[in-house]
Formats: sequence, structure tokens, C-alpha cells
Amino acid sequence: MMQTEPTPPDQAGAFPPSQPAPRFAGPVVECEHLSVRFGKNWALNDVSAAFLPGAVGLLGPNGAGKSTLLKSLLGFVVPDKGSMRVLGMDVARSPLEIRARIGYMPESDSHIPGMNAVSFVGYCGQLSGLPATDAMQRAHEVLYYVGLGEARYRNLETYSMGMKQRIKLAQAIVHDPDLLFLDEPTNGMDPKGRDEMLELIHDLAHNKNVNLILSSHLLPDVEYTCDHVVVMDKGTVATAGPIKALKGTTGRVYELRVKGDEAAFIEVMKASGFDVKNTGDDVMRVFVPGVDDEGAKILFDLAARERVQVRHLRPSVPTLEDVFARAVGEV
Repeated sequence: MMQTEPTPPDQAGAFPPSQPAPRFAGPVVECEHLSVRFGKNWALNDVSAAFLPGAVGLLGPNGAGKSTLLKSLLGFVVPDKGSMRVLGMDVARSPLEIRARIGYMPESDSHIPGMNAVSFVGYCGQLSGLPATDAMQRAHEVLYYVGLGEARYRNLETYSMGMKQRIKLAQAIVHDPDLLFLDEPTNGMDPKGRDEMLELIHDLAHNKNVNLILSSHLLPDVEYTCDHVVVMDKGTVATAGPIKALKGTTGRVYELRVKGDEAAFIEVMKASGFDVKNTGDDVMRVFVPGVDDEGAKILFDLAARERVQVRHLRPSVPTLEDVFARAVGEV
């Protein structure tokens, strides 16, 4: 493939274009009663969910069915039952049209051996329908955007794990898709590289108006980059909604440390309808539902009744981890 040398962008943020794209009018993805079975195991079991425009986190532990859901939406996995719509199109009827409008960053490496970065990304652009000259121009731009401008002529086999993650993001956005699927985009990255990848994703979603679905088992990644979340567990949807609304469920979260029979007191709190999570640092996080400022008094009264001494108690800010723990029953 002939390589052209365009004028380098003035800054890393030169791609995508500075003029934000309009949001899609309705849900970018809709699933209804979706089920996928591998052998005797249901990877997806009656999944119904709507993914709104913007940045949506697909959150769940490894094996929850996140990757299977993305591959089903791409038409790579045929479900046993149920229906799916992506960008308003039926996946069963229009898989190729859907793929042409989606950027997909897979969890596993997907580069072609023997190619340098700009040739690979340019080739991916052509596969997505761009003319050769436009694809190469865009390849240079997106490589600068993801921070690989100076390394764009290096062979991909010489790239570090973090650089390979960036090249996967570059090939996913080279054709300016209407929707991005990002499957565990920070896998294998060191802390600095992970932060930089999350900044790129945040910029795409919040400054460039790119619709994206971020699949991850890492709660901080989702909380930093996304506005909505769909929480999956064991092939089903455990909860879904705006992150702020889910974190703002009526009630208060408290950090609590006690002296006495802690295990028995935890069982008493659970029996009283409180969600309790032991952080492992001798401090519990206790969610007291349906209260505002009375939660502390309720916990003190309960401890006094059970003859447990409260050594530490203070209100805490609800986090996405609290939402996740309540959704999947890890409390």
C-alpha cells in the first residue's frame, strides 16, 4: 500500500473533528428477551436492555456475558431467541449495514503481523468503506489522536501492550463510526497508560459526542467515562440506569467499625434490611435504605441493642461500587 505523508495535526485533539456530531435520536441499542446458549450454559439469559445515546457502561464480572452481548450485536453470535436493534436496524436482517457504522475495539489483539501502524489503520479504514487516500489521511490523524503519531511507522509486533490497546482504538475510530463498542479497553495497561486511555474515551464521549458502549469489569473505568450503566451478572441484567440516579437511591451509606461480635452484628443489620459490605480494612460500608439523616442514630441504637460498641461511624459518598454490589448481591 502506498503511504502518503500528510501534514501532521497541530495537536493530539485534532481528531475527531472539533465540530461535535449530533446524537442519535433514540436508543442506539435495544435488546428484547435475548438468550444465547453455549452447550448447556446460558451465556445470556432473557436479556432486555436499552442503551441510550452517549456513553453507557456495560459492567459486570468476568463471565457475566458482556463480550457475548457485544458479539451478538455485531452479528458474530446468533442468539437462540430474542431480538436486537442497533442504530434502529434489526441485527438479524442488516448485520453488514450495522457493522459499517460501528467501531469495534475487541478485547483480544487483532493486528495483522508484518504491518506498521499507519498501514494497518489505513487498511482498516478501507475495509470500512473509505477510499484509499482518505483512509490513509485518517490513519495519520487518528494515530496522532491516540498518541502514536511518532510511532506510526513502527511494526506492530514491536509495540508494547499499552500501544497495542491504542492501535485497537485507532482502528475502531478511523472511519468515524456512529457507535463504538469498547471491550475491556484498559486491559494490560500500566496506571499511566490506563489513565490516558480513559481520558481519550472521556474525550470521545463528552467532547466529540461519540456514542459508545464501554464493556468493563473495572468500576472506576465506567464511573469516570460513562453517564449510564447496564450491570450484568450471570448472563442477566441486574440493574440499569443513569449512574447518578442509581448512586442517589434513597438512603445513606456509612463507614462503620465495631468492637464485639462483628459477624453476628452484620447478620442483624442484614436482617434489618441494610446492605453491608466488608471492605477488608476493618471497616464496613453499610447502606441504610429510606433514610436521610437518621441512619447514624438507627445504627447506634441497633449496636446498643446488640451490645456492640461502635468505634467509627461516618457518612460516606455512594459509589458505583455500592450500586454494583447491591445489584449482584455481593452485600
